[in-house]
Amino acid sequence: MTTLSGKTALVTGSTSGIGLGIAHVLAKAGADLILNGFGDASAAVADIARHGGKVGHHPADVSDPAQIADMVAYAEREFGGVDILVNNAGIQHVAAVEDFPVERWDSIIAINLSSVFHSTRLSLPGMRGKGWGRIINIASVHGLVGSTGKAAYVAAKHGVIGLTKVVGLETAAGNVTCNAICPGWVLTPLVQKQIDDRAAKGVDPQQAQHDLLAEKQPSLAFVTPEHLGELVLFLCSEAGSQVRGAAWNIDGGWLAQ
Repeated sequence: MTTLSGKTALVTGSTSGIGLGIAHVLAKAGADLILNGFGDASAAVADIARHGGKVGHHPADVSDPAQIADMVAYAEREFGGVDILVNNAGIQHVAAVEDFPVERWDSIIAINLSSVFHSTRLSLPGMRGKGWGRIINIASVHGLVGSTGKAAYVAAKHGVIGLTKVVGLETAAGNVTCNAICPGWVLTPLVQKQIDDRAAKGVDPQQAQHDLLAEKQPSLAFVTPEHLGELVLFLCSEAGSQVRGAAWNIDGGWLAQ
């Protein structure tokens, strides 16, 4: 069983949803956790703390490089640095290219792509200094294929995979690894909104969920945050030490079609 005792994990966008699920798996394996997200994080902190490790929270808006720098400085000051970086924060907007609001494009690129660059460049020196580190980017199946209406999201996630490959190569000779995980449909608030939008047109909610899955995901089942957390844990283990620069899809068969 993989133990992460003595390691500190920073998971962005982790006060709910996928990020919180990943944080649970890492904390259960013994890691100390730094959560990140807006608003009152007390419930999420208490939830993770029950695993017994040290837990902190930093409210950085990851669209702002200065706030990311402050978050990494906090990690160094309060936890001795970042051993495991999980870049998970993300937002979505759906519109045709010609109708896509410029400000939404900018914010999606900033949060879904540029934040990955900034948190990585700031965390890498400490990992190199310790001689060990894991950078795991939560990309998406949309980093490997396209979908209509999702120009910014697809562009950002493709960028994350390209960045992952470069960092994987630049760290290939040492004990720091960088990989991306590419989930298919996970029942997050972003996906629930798409189901609700279908239901608002008169489709039964259960049917709307089935139809969404059936369009892309042959398993007809959602990927769960726990699935993703266990894959993150594997990539942190010795067994995952030679997985480098990979884009690992976990998508219920989406890309097998």
